[in-house]
Amino acid sequence: MTKFINGRWALFIAAILLLLAYILSLYWSTEPEVFDVRQVASQEAQQKGVSPVPGYFLTTALINVGQTMLDKPGGYLSNDVLPPSVMMDNMPAWEFGVLEMVRDLSLAMRKDFSRSQSQSLENPDLVVAQPKFNIDHRSWLLPSAESQYQEGIRAVRRYRNMLADPESEGAQFYARADNLRDWLKQAEKRLGSLSQRLSASVGQERLNTDLAGDPSARQSTPASDSQYLKTSWWKLDDVFYEARGSSWALLHFLKAVEADFADVLEKKNASVSLRQIIRELEATQDMVWSPIILNGSGFGLLANHSLVMANYISRANAALIDLTELLSQG
Repeated sequence: MTKFINGRWALFIAAILLLLAYILSLYWSTEPEVFDVRQVASQEAQQKGVSPVPGYFLTTALINVGQTMLDKPGGYLSNDVLPPSVMMDNMPAWEFGVLEMVRDLSLAMRKDFSRSQSQSLENPDLVVAQPKFNIDHRSWLLPSAESQYQEGIRAVRRYRNMLADPESEGAQFYARADNLRDWLKQAEKRLGSLSQRLSASVGQERLNTDLAGDPSARQSTPASDSQYLKTSWWKLDDVFYEARGSSWALLHFLKAVEADFADVLEKKNASVSLRQIIRELEATQDMVWSPIILNGSGFGLLANHSLVMANYISRANAALIDLTELLSQG
């Protein structure tokens, strides 16, 4: 009888622990809200007693996007090895999407935005920051991923502080059309890849266009004329949330670009094009009301969340291509 009672208590405690773990995982799966980049940057500049200079908004966006990734509910989850986070995959996929955009921007700031020409010196703080964001996002011990990302954020803060110091010439930010165009081309590739992976949720026959447009082009190994692409059913939600994270981060960066590159965009008559991209990315952050990511066929009875996300990202990517063309014009 005693063993039976002890067994019932053990099952009851186990059920309570599972319920608590489930509730905790739901809370940790809450995605951060979109914040006002201009307001945050202006408030931080006011607290430091400085005026926002070119690059201040974009640098602030990079800092706060990275910090939000680390400080959101549950903290950084991608490298957790204990339950319940070790059993969660949607939020780590979201984090990876954010991280990819952070990596691209930190590299662009190191090699383009902070340098006047190809032979100019790199900013020492950005030299420290950029590699810190490139550690394996699943590293959890000696060093942990979040500790390295935090060091990278601190280095970007030092760069921003020097950038806003009128008595210092040790840091510069060059708001030029060519710098912006080069970074946007990298963002194009990210969005293009995400769009393809999302669209492949239902499977598609893709013609080989790898060498199109250049009759003399060659590739290392032969490839078939067509290829059937389909994202694994087990990876659909991961790709979806990676796209959500990438779009969330890029949305903030482009809002900062709207402030830092206002004169450049106005001169190129490209401000409206940028606002259209921002609008498409804002649509990717709408509430997902379904408890699971559905994968219905293209015109089937059930929704296909991946195709809806692919639609917004493809439109944002097309608008990005148009924007880079505008920035290329004299």
